[in-house]
Amino acid sequence: MKNISIGVFCLLGVVTATAQQTKTLWQKDIQSSTQDFLTTVTSTIDRQILLSGSSINQKRQQLSIGNQQQNRGYDYHIVKLDQQGNQVWEKYFGGTRHDYLMSSISTQEGGFAILGTSFSSQSGDKKENNLGGSDVWLIRISENGEELWQKTIGTKSNDEASAIVQSSDLGFFVAGNINDNKKLFGSKDVFVSKLDEDGKLKQTTILGGNALDEVIDMIPTPDGGAVLLVYSTSGKTDNMGNADNSTTQNENMIPEITSAVKTFIGKSEDNFGSGDYWIIKLDKNINVEWQKTYGGSGDDRPKTVAKTLNGYIVVGESRSQSSGTKKENVKEGTDIWAINFDKSGNEIWQKSYNFGNRDVAMSLDVIRKTNKDNFSEDRGFLLGGYTQAEEKVKSDDEKFWMLYIDVNGKEEWRKYVEGKSKKQQERLVSAKLQSDGTFLLAGTSAQQLGEENWKILKLGDKKLDDLVEKKDIRIYPNPVEDYAYVEIDFELQKGEEAEIRLHDMSGKQVQSIKTKNAVTKINTSSLPQGVYIVTANTSNKSVNTKIVKK
Repeated sequence: MKNISIGVFCLLGVVTATAQQTKTLWQKDIQSSTQDFLTTVTSTIDRQILLSGSSINQKRQQLSIGNQQQNRGYDYHIVKLDQQGNQVWEKYFGGTRHDYLMSSISTQEGGFAILGTSFSSQSGDKKENNLGGSDVWLIRISENGEELWQKTIGTKSNDEASAIVQSSDLGFFVAGNINDNKKLFGSKDVFVSKLDEDGKLKQTTILGGNALDEVIDMIPTPDGGAVLLVYSTSGKTDNMGNADNSTTQNENMIPEITSAVKTFIGKSEDNFGSGDYWIIKLDKNINVEWQKTYGGSGDDRPKTVAKTLNGYIVVGESRSQSSGTKKENVKEGTDIWAINFDKSGNEIWQKSYNFGNRDVAMSLDVIRKTNKDNFSEDRGFLLGGYTQAEEKVKSDDEKFWMLYIDVNGKEEWRKYVEGKSKKQQERLVSAKLQSDGTFLLAGTSAQQLGEENWKILKLGDKKLDDLVEKKDIRIYPNPVEDYAYVEIDFELQKGEEAEIRLHDMSGKQVQSIKTKNAVTKINTSSLPQGVYIVTANTSNKSVNTKIVKK
């Protein structure tokens, strides 16, 4: 399992005056009587929210008493909230052993894909047997939480899930780790599998160096590929060739994944310290286009990667002084280290930022706006994280921070947020900027271990709001195919509804929806190809725009 950061979840108490202009818009508690692990928060295009993690499903335990197939461990646990934080539905998925949910994404049609590490063979909700001690278990679900399909991927070794993204062809990249496989590269290796839209496994690439390499993050790229972010303690090693021509590898791989494996790719550069950033660009067929290693003489841990218009930016934590490829010394404890790359992985700039003691990065967002020539341009980057006193997990001086930097890494502003009413056991797990200029913080809170509740807090802030581009109405995607999202950027009066109307070019109304939401999904699957006018009306305002149906 991934380590869960100990953080500033006192934030879910009362936000204090140190965060000027920051206010709590709403807070929601998901009650539980068992030890629950919250992994992440996922936002849909229409700003609904999925909380995902692992819990013991007591209802299933009670129903299975006396049954040999009863659940004996953790299940995937997901809870969907609407735009106001109200619970829409709650789901569990699990077999008879431990199943830990590690990653969730919103799919392009409005549903979700959830990925985790499973110790269960075929049982309960799990429809395929495990292939080794632990495997990767992927479930595709609809926006209503109903299973569409599932897939188990693995080797005869112990495999861990780390990240999933949806590619531009609507398929999926799944990434994780293979542990202690003596016939591969090191003590922990990286795998990336490509699946099509229906969950069929197409191919797999395995990468590694001579020690430990661990997947941290992954993002899709516009060319149909992906960028993989790895924490690496490895030096370089030779490629191991094509799996189809390697008897040694074939003997150690289970048949399912062997037929899909294309290549084994070794790390191309030596490490600089005890742990480095390893960035890998994959094409749509998960072939390696380039790979780069960045680090100093100490321990440097990447945390997240984002796509810019000209390349990529990676943010993580560094304990290295100026050495290797690192150009600035650590000021205190652990500093934040950001590196900006071009599309080929070559460094454009790097910067270090210090907040005091142990600084931990949690989120990274690219701020993009339309310029006067109607082209998108990057305006800067928003980093989120927290600072904690070294070795003091119960310290009262833990603070969540937001840092806004320009496109060259120059600091524009920083902001601290702290709270009161801290309980004994608190963990901040996920931080996420929303498209409306608000910020989500989520984690767990309890007086003692074993009684964790999930909590989520939505913050509003003037500085964040100023980063968001304002338009009265926008449609995405546009052109559209089967569905589109209509976003209106003006406030409704209390209890008021907006009416969204769709007209063809002759003026005929073809659809009408009433909504209280800022973002509303509309079905365009039955519309003929052509241009349509979308209008949003309230009692005192009317705005419109065009959409193109493919």
